[in-house]
Amino acid sequence: MFLPKIFRLRSSQLSANQYFIISLVCGFLISYYCPSKYIQGNECELDSDSSSVRDNSEYSQLNEDFEPQLNLEKKPMIAKKAVKSIVRPRYFSTELNVKLDRLFLGILTVQENIDTLATAFNKTAAHLVNKIKFFIHADNVKTNFKLKNIVGFTDTRENYRPFHVLKYIADNYVEDYDFFYLIEDAAYLNAKTLVEQLSHISMSFDLYMGTKIEDREEKYCDLRAGIVFSSSIIKKIQKKLDSCVRGADGNHHSLNIGKCVEMAANIKECQESFQGVTISSYSLSNHKIYRDLHQLRKDPFFNTSTSIFPVTTTDDIYILHAYFSRLHLEAVQSRIKSLEREAQNVGNGTVAKNVLEVHWPLGVPNSVKPAVRHDMLVWTHLNLTHSFMGDEGVNVKPLNKIDSQNIKKILDGILNEVGKKYPELIYESLQSAYMKFDTVRGMDYRIHLNFRDSNGELVLKGFEVVKPISLIQIIPSPYVTESTRIAMIVPTFVHRIEETMNFIKRYEEICMQNKDSTTLMLVLLYNSNASNKAESDVFYNLKNFAIETSKRIKTDDSRIAWVSIRLPSEYDYTYHESDEMLSSMYANQEILSLAATDLALRKIGLESLVLLFTNVAHFKNDFLNRVRMNTIQGFQVFSPIGFMQYPCKYTALCNSCENCDVSQSGGYFDRHNYDIISFYSRDYVEARKKLEPYVAIVRKDADIINLQSRQYQDVTRVIDIFIRAKTSVHLLRAVEPTLRFGIGLEKFLEGNPNGPMPKCEYQNTSIDYKCINLASRKQLGEAVMLIAQANY
Repeated sequence: MFLPKIFRLRSSQLSANQYFIISLVCGFLISYYCPSKYIQGNECELDSDSSSVRDNSEYSQLNEDFEPQLNLEKKPMIAKKAVKSIVRPRYFSTELNVKLDRLFLGILTVQENIDTLATAFNKTAAHLVNKIKFFIHADNVKTNFKLKNIVGFTDTRENYRPFHVLKYIADNYVEDYDFFYLIEDAAYLNAKTLVEQLSHISMSFDLYMGTKIEDREEKYCDLRAGIVFSSSIIKKIQKKLDSCVRGADGNHHSLNIGKCVEMAANIKECQESFQGVTISSYSLSNHKIYRDLHQLRKDPFFNTSTSIFPVTTTDDIYILHAYFSRLHLEAVQSRIKSLEREAQNVGNGTVAKNVLEVHWPLGVPNSVKPAVRHDMLVWTHLNLTHSFMGDEGVNVKPLNKIDSQNIKKILDGILNEVGKKYPELIYESLQSAYMKFDTVRGMDYRIHLNFRDSNGELVLKGFEVVKPISLIQIIPSPYVTESTRIAMIVPTFVHRIEETMNFIKRYEEICMQNKDSTTLMLVLLYNSNASNKAESDVFYNLKNFAIETSKRIKTDDSRIAWVSIRLPSEYDYTYHESDEMLSSMYANQEILSLAATDLALRKIGLESLVLLFTNVAHFKNDFLNRVRMNTIQGFQVFSPIGFMQYPCKYTALCNSCENCDVSQSGGYFDRHNYDIISFYSRDYVEARKKLEPYVAIVRKDADIINLQSRQYQDVTRVIDIFIRAKTSVHLLRAVEPTLRFGIGLEKFLEGNPNGPMPKCEYQNTSIDYKCINLASRKQLGEAVMLIAQANY
């Protein structure tokens, strides 16, 4: 009765929710009323074909008896392994099996000839081939041979020796070289010609090449004159080596090798020419080289031979080598002159000069055109002893040893050329000389000389000389990362406590908060009479501040520690305001940097990367990464050149900006400041021990006084230790824009704005470069002009 009443309701009276509720109730009642068997039966009848309908009971029985069967036939019982990705080689030559080394040279010799013929062979050919080996018998071999690369065979049977050599080559070098050249020691090899000839031959073919044996019916190559094998021939010989040994006939090596090649590679005779290349040899009869060379040199076949045999004395080998080296030199010089003529013909109008860049001298690139006027390279005026206006800070400076030697050699060379071209001129004096260094071109010189002619009149001639950059080598550098922990050593005097506390604040912000892997080691330098007890300690506030900072930011990545040093009375530091004008934080006691480093390293260890720093410098995180990349253990130390900022607020000659980019108006790179240097402890200790007889090592506070009596008085800084020790460690000096100096002077002047400017004690002396510059010359000149105009 309930459903008919519902269906009699008007559709307009039902909302959407009511339709949903009614449908849900109807579905529930229908599903509850209809039995499940009835539903399954209907489903089976609908899904089955009408001709194959079965009784529901039989179908249910069939389902209950059904058991699934797994067909495991021809199926793997173990899961397949994951396919590994193909690892591609780093270089295409590795993947394509391209051999970078071309020629292996093997010499059959005996023990008696090691110090004579074999040594002469090594001196004349080893530097021209990729690999050289000397093969001897190993019976009773003495071990004090000066010659290296000797291979000895314990089997002393002479007829088997060439097969031992071939087996040794096949087992060790067949995959590394394209060609193998075997020869006996009683010969001279023109190795340069051989290498050039083989460069024109493809290694894809079987090659058995040389000079045929004389006075025999066999057509095999003569081992005395030398035999060239390709790597493919060596591989084939390796497979047939046992048969070759069984077929060996006496001690005739050339014959046994030829039979082996014929058996292994089916090459029946010696190839005297291949792909248009002929490797010839010259057989001497009774000639003595020192006596008959003037006759032999007239024979064109002798001059083009690759090997000369037999040569029984070392003197003959060296004479032949000198002769053929001269022939090669003459050929190179002739080729150079030919190329110069071709280049001159091209440069004299054959091709428009706006298309072809003409170089002088040939082979030396022209200077790169500067993009802006600030990139213009400056010529330095000089004479035989001094240079003038070499940079902004120096007017006159004596020439260093290298520049002095260069200018003298250039002057001698010019006078020799003038003597050949103008014999009537007599040199009188050097009028002027200019020098310019170009990183692309080299060193350019412009020289003007005064001469007197035959009439006694003065003649002025100008010359341009170029000293090109020699062969540039890329120095391989070991692998380094930016995760190395840096131990920063910061020496501190009593009058610099405030600067050190400010430095700790910057260290906290840059390193500790960013969890940079660093350690800060403060070196507290006490005067001889300074107190270090409890609250009367002169560094009491600094120590408490360091402890509080460490407790506030607890991290294992960055830590703060200190080491105390008691200075002897001779090194007691007395502060003067004039010290603010010195660029070094040590003022005139830079030797204390050695004492601070020696004693601090005892707390750090030998494997640490050490950065000797100063508390008056500002830095950024990028600077620490560059320290890690540029400091390499056993290879290189790094001494950055920081940017010294002018006290702009005090002078009002420039705009003060601590975080701005470096510019000429804001400061200069102080290349005379060596306070900051990074190195590995072990490298420093090695250099320090090497100089210990001349500069005493400070192992305790009492040893500091020994630095006064050091033998090397010019050693005053850590960088001097590495320079003087002359170890294998390189020294890198480079500008560092994120390393800033001058903040301490600016704060000192701000604290006393109306007081007089302190005077640098080194002003107007030979070491005035240690003083801080207050402004550029341009800024000071403009200020002087303004004052002069105001007073006029």
